[in-house]
Amino acid sequence: MQSTSSHLPDLEGRAEIEQLVNAFYDRVRGDDVLGFIFSEVAHTDWAAHLPKMYAFWEQVIFRTGGYTGNPLAVHARLVPLTAMGRPQFDRWLQIFQSTVDSLFSGPNADHIKNCAADMAQVIHRRINPDADHSAHPVGLTPEQRARYAAAGQS
Repeated sequence: MQSTSSHLPDLEGRAEIEQLVNAFYDRVRGDDVLGFIFSEVAHTDWAAHLPKMYAFWEQVIFRTGGYTGNPLAVHARLVPLTAMGRPQFDRWLQIFQSTVDSLFSGPNADHIKNCAADMAQVIHRRINPDADHSAHPVGLTPEQRARYAAAGQS
């Protein structure tokens, strides 16, 4: 997915990652589809969660975040407690990509959106093994769609 606002800065380091993560989770907390999952199901401790997410995304983009953890296991634990299907992952990705687009533009901004789309697809598939995976999350590039189609044929 390509950014459309060239007047915005690109993600350059930890400060921008923190800005993105904070803005993203502000939107998530108020979202009708996702907010309750964090507040009422996962009972998210934001003081602990946000620094983990800073480290996670810094690791993804810059390989410097020092993140340790297992995002797949965290999401899998929620499956028996609430819906964790395609609508939830599509909404997560939509909010993430629109948050990036509202704050940043450039190669790193595009890269983080593509990484988020890949992660949404992988985590959804892993925690929903019996789901119909013919539909892709919103915002996948043609290259990503081709990769997933090829992977499904092997």
